[in-house]
Amino acid sequence: MDDRGFFLTRQAIRRQLAAMPNELYLIRLIHHRTRRPFPGERLWTATQLVHPATIGFLRMRNCQGCDVYIQPYAGNQNAGYILVDLDRADPTAVELMRANGHDPCVVLQTSPGHLQAWIRLSISPLEPAVATAASKHLARMYGGDLASTDWCHLGRLAGFTNQKPARRTPDRYAPWVKLIHAGVGLASRGAALLQSVSHCAQPPASPFRIHSTATEPSPTSAEEAATIYQIV
Repeated sequence: MDDRGFFLTRQAIRRQLAAMPNELYLIRLIHHRTRRPFPGERLWTATQLVHPATIGFLRMRNCQGCDVYIQPYAGNQNAGYILVDLDRADPTAVELMRANGHDPCVVLQTSPGHLQAWIRLSISPLEPAVATAASKHLARMYGGDLASTDWCHLGRLAGFTNQKPARRTPDRYAPWVKLIHAGVGLASRGAALLQSVSHCAQPPASPFRIHSTATEPSPTSAEEAATIYQIV
């Protein structure tokens, strides 16, 4: 194991999770070629996610071509965090968010010129319809990807590589997902935004189901982490 790479990944994960605190996080691995998710899904606590065995397992799958995605989890509701995928947005979009009181708690560079921002609008869970309406509103305001505005959309986890072939560097390396900003806190005008979109919220499609929970102890090895992850 590359110790420096491991500790850089661990530091990035810790900073991202600290800026978007939640009881549980859903982790999903998707292979870049097949677009198929890695078998099983897993809910992790922050402590479990920064465990060396968990990081070792995720790094191994990332090296094998899987992209690593995360979502603060609140069952059949949104945990209060909205993802804005600024894949092709104006580079000043984040500054405009702050000026408008929609301050991101986390900003990631998923590859050069491509950003994702997490905005915490509420400390309480949001109904799916309200979260989806807020996500669409923010995407329209800041040039985000409207295809990434469902209430339970996942974003990338910092400290891993972006395996999409189109994002490769000129020398064919997969770019690192970098943490550009991390700061815990609510968007100052988050409550006002939720109030303004609540009247146009429409019930979303049926939510996905998670088959495993984070009740098990932290794994002691990457192999055990892989076994836990695949519980369904």
